[in-house]
Amino acid sequence: MKEKNFTNGLAYTLVGDYYIPNLTLLEESRPIGKCGRMHREYLKEHRPILFNDLVLSG
Repeated sequence: MKEKNFTNGLAYTLVGDYYIPNLTLLEESRPIGKCGRMHREYLKEHRPILFNDLVLSG
């Protein structure tokens, strides 16, 4: 794959005929505790749409 930098400072990769931006999310490593883990499991089981929305928004 061929990489190219444009004037906006982002790196792009050529895939076929299209340039796709190389985007990454920052990883957070802070502990969430017991209540946070319980709430996350509740959201996974009972509110999956809200859980996915929160995960995808970072």
